[in-house]
Amino acid sequence: MTSRDCDALLREMLDAAIAAAKPECVVRDHLPDKPRGRCIVVGAGKSAAAMAQAVEQAWPDVDLSGVVVTRYGHAVPCSRITVREASHPVPDQAGLAAAKEILAATKSAGADDLVLALISGGGSSLMPLPHPDLTLEDKIAVNAALLRSGLTIEEMNRVRRRLSLIKGGGLALAARPARLVTLAISDVPGDDPAAIASGPTVPDPTAQQDLTRLVAHLGSSIPLAARKLLLSTPDPQPGFDTDFRLIAAPQKSLEAAAEVARRNGVTPVLLGDAIEGEAREAGIVMSGMARSVARHGAPVKRPAVLLSGGETTVTIGEAGAGRGGRNTEFLLSLGIALNGAEGIHALAADTDGIDGTEDAAGALIGPDFMSKCRVAGLDPLDALAGHHSYTLFDKLGQLIRTGPTLTNVNDFRAILVM
Repeated sequence: MTSRDCDALLREMLDAAIAAAKPECVVRDHLPDKPRGRCIVVGAGKSAAAMAQAVEQAWPDVDLSGVVVTRYGHAVPCSRITVREASHPVPDQAGLAAAKEILAATKSAGADDLVLALISGGGSSLMPLPHPDLTLEDKIAVNAALLRSGLTIEEMNRVRRRLSLIKGGGLALAARPARLVTLAISDVPGDDPAAIASGPTVPDPTAQQDLTRLVAHLGSSIPLAARKLLLSTPDPQPGFDTDFRLIAAPQKSLEAAAEVARRNGVTPVLLGDAIEGEAREAGIVMSGMARSVARHGAPVKRPAVLLSGGETTVTIGEAGAGRGGRNTEFLLSLGIALNGAEGIHALAADTDGIDGTEDAAGALIGPDFMSKCRVAGLDPLDALAGHHSYTLFDKLGQLIRTGPTLTNVNDFRAILVM
């Protein structure tokens, strides 16, 4: 199999992983019984508009209305549900206005109505509704601190829930007395409902938790008002029932990619859908696994592909960062560690089509990665130190650009050993 064939196979696996989480493929099969009254659709996330469109298509005879918010450039046409766009990953005024609309629509529901919440990755930033003691600028400052902190997504969401009126079950409380059903596409390791978009329709399991350690980690970069709220203990949350339906998740997408590998005579090894930690460290660890397959046929003989999902992190030092995301940083670290190891090709990408804040989903490498860098006059070690992974892969012509995929089941990594 040529290098071009290997790249094509890796892209086919990525495409299958994304297709397995497309809203138009998964929403219809998870819809609840139709309501006696109205169906008020609300939601937030990178998939929210596509999910809303799928609901409209599935229920042409239902009295539908509502509001969803998605990232700029991720809107799709809807005739009965209002679609708003806002900023991600840093909140903005458009997101705040959309959050207020969503809360108002939810509160309008009566006992015979159904509130259908469409939740996906990115919803936390897209639907900011700060605690009354905070301003939007406070929330933006906290979010910026979180993004450069190196904290896990679960830790970040503990902070976000504490500072919000709508996250951590706030939307569910607003829906009473209507029936509430949530359709969710998971972008978080472990598929924890409280972590997907910071859990607006489920109870907050950390509502009474001491967040002193997280506040100390964030340091002086967060506003004083936010610090006071995070260090205080809120009142116990009222109990409520929730019908939460996970309609797409990283594991299902990995299994779809694995099926592509099998059809092509390649043995898939699923390493897990919840891998976390520093992206560059994950690259080093997985280079060792790939070398073991290549040299010793362990844990599986070649041809094989190591598949994994989850969400790694990139900790930005005081020097700041260049252009890059966690998937291109992972791949850059992997390429350095492999150092031209024969027969190993790899792809890493974000399934939403956007790695970090850039216009690429991720990138590809092959055994000639280090030699290509030398020919192009690029220093991969320097690029890794300064978080310039996007810039390096752009110059090599190895970026993957899918455009917005309108879904999000987090990171997808495939290491092919031929």
